[in-house]
Amino acid sequence: VINESQKQQLESVSYSSRYALGLFYEAGTRIDVPWAAQYIIDNPCIRFISIDNKKRNIESPEIGPSVVVHTTVTFGSEYLDSNPTEVQQLILSHLERIVPSLPKPSSIKCQKWRYSQVTKAVPNSLGQMILHTQPLLVCGGDGFTRSNFDGCIDSAMSLAEVVKSHL
Repeated sequence: VINESQKQQLESVSYSSRYALGLFYEAGTRIDVPWAAQYIIDNPCIRFISIDNKKRNIESPEIGPSVVVHTTVTFGSEYLDSNPTEVQQLILSHLERIVPSLPKPSSIKCQKWRYSQVTKAVPNSLGQMILHTQPLLVCGGDGFTRSNFDGCIDSAMSLAEVVKSHL
């Protein structure tokens, strides 16, 4: 369906890799920190921590809190093909140093994102790429702009215009 030029452009897109760690707690557990989310600048492993229910303003006595941790791009790249159990323990050891008051979670989920955020988008794509016109096949997303909310909106608007022009 796609031509060689389109294939090369799509293959030129690159992404950062990282890990996300979710810590889940029983209802009634208190996470005693004065913030809902924190961007970490001085740790080689952890870049972002959030007390997810607090960040979303949905604290409830019936639902246990959760903590979400995102690693740095460097850490994600360095440990991309490592044993997930070992990576989880390494992230937890860094987290314990940053937030020593965290209680023991009832469960933990470690998620590898091989493709996390766009580091190099499709060049000159205007937020989308028409792969085929009859029938219309168009693709978009942050791989055609940049990995932030504005990039996603720009791509969505561009996609809508292409679809609209083909109606």
